[in-house]
Amino acid sequence: MATELTVLTLAALLQCLQFFAYSITANRQVSRKIALGPRDEPVQLTGTAGRLKRAMENHFEGLTLFAIACLIITLGDQSSAATQSCAWIYLCARIAYVPAYALGLSPWRSLIWAIGFFATLIMLIAALI
Repeated sequence: MATELTVLTLAALLQCLQFFAYSITANRQVSRKIALGPRDEPVQLTGTAGRLKRAMENHFEGLTLFAIACLIITLGDQSSAATQSCAWIYLCARIAYVPAYALGLSPWRSLIWAIGFFATLIMLIAALI
């Protein structure tokens, strides 16, 4: 399997871990009735649970662009040391982003986010070269 696809798979597994972390903290914050209910009314999560939810949602957004980059690179047979490095940088940034966001480390979480975003951007540009 291409390195970029391996990293994409690992990024998807990270998303699963983020979902579990968010679910556990959110369920501790709300009542069992709300957690198991239809949630017709929005539930406002605070603290760590809210930050983990936002970090997870942010990764869904970033993962979309990263998946596109990985697929274009792989299907276009454009894999290189640069695109492979960018893929690993993206994953490392996303791993670091979760605790940075959960702990409210500002402005570090934004800097970490930017590193992952620019790694993805470089991959997309590399696919066109």
